[in-house]
Amino acid sequence: MRRRQGRAALAYPVLAALVTAAATACAGPLEDLGPLPPRFSGPPLSADAVVSELTSILAAEGVVVEREPSNVLGKCHERLSGRHAPQTVDAALKSAFARARSEHGWQPGPGLGNGTLTLGKGNWTVMAGLPPQPAQGLQAPIVMSLTCVDGGTAASTPTAPASPARTPAPASP
Repeated sequence: MRRRQGRAALAYPVLAALVTAAATACAGPLEDLGPLPPRFSGPPLSADAVVSELTSILAAEGVVVEREPSNVLGKCHERLSGRHAPQTVDAALKSAFARARSEHGWQPGPGLGNGTLTLGKGNWTVMAGLPPQPAQGLQAPIVMSLTCVDGGTAASTPTAPASPARTPAPASP
């Protein structure tokens, strides 16, 4: 019994040394690769410019959207919404995204699945889901989410509403 304990006591340090040696030998030396590249290239685009460009691209494909007011203070987020004929909404959105890439310099965004369209340009990413088939007689809803990488400098950040000025009531005589 004592012999087993002796072997076990010797085996643990040997095993730990082997694991440490293997980990050290397999790990490459860490080297400084310098600063990270910027998250986007070129000057940051303003929210107004991006919304205007996308609205006109969509209008060229027959899709009418409106800019929704942003309720998030300090965030770089915009939203476009509208409605379109259900028979042609998928084709119109896909054509608009293709036009944005071919004529306006937008790049394909990250792949998020078959039902989602994404674009990227400068500091902005645009995402739109292909709408489900609406009930008979209704138009298909369109919702596009626009998010920028640099939250403070490129967006037209909404300001908090000013509090109403308070004037003292006249003193009673």
